[in-house]
Amino acid sequence: MLRNQGESLKKEYLKAVIIAIVLALFFRAFVVQAFKIPSESMVGTLLVGDHLLVNKMVYSIFDPQRGDIIVFKYPKDKSRDFVKRIVGLPREKIEIVNKQIFINGRLLNEPYAVYQNTTNRNGFGPKKVPEGHLFVMGDNRDNSQDSRFWGFLNIDDIIGKAFIVHWSWKDNSWSVRWDRVTKLLR
Repeated sequence: MLRNQGESLKKEYLKAVIIAIVLALFFRAFVVQAFKIPSESMVGTLLVGDHLLVNKMVYSIFDPQRGDIIVFKYPKDKSRDFVKRIVGLPREKIEIVNKQIFINGRLLNEPYAVYQNTTNRNGFGPKKVPEGHLFVMGDNRDNSQDSRFWGFLNIDDIIGKAFIVHWSWKDNSWSVRWDRVTKLLR
């Protein structure tokens, strides 16, 4: 009788482990996924070593909005994930003049944008964002490979919307940036 109870207990543990693995895989595939920031393209908002959580379901319910920070498949190499901010929406005319962005002729207010160089490599357009596409840029405008260089982002390549920094390592060390942990992204 004890042997049967032991086997039954093992089966219950195995069942619980299998259910936990299936739920974790489902959650990662369809709900939330973690990403690490490897570059300085979003400095000002995100730092190298930040770990983000990304909501993968939000754009199945809502349309992407200007200002959203998104993770997407890099159009030139779908095996790589990029993170940028949405600047231009479908059917909008984008123009960049002297590091200022104009959407349909109106100056865009961007308190998050960082310009570190005095060179003016930020001219663009005017170009209309095609239907089903977005114009995305890194917040660190002088150090970002973005829509200015590789074109418009297909909305279907979006993985999800970044919503929180859940962990942050400083300078690839074991030093934690506690002030960034649980930082909500806007």
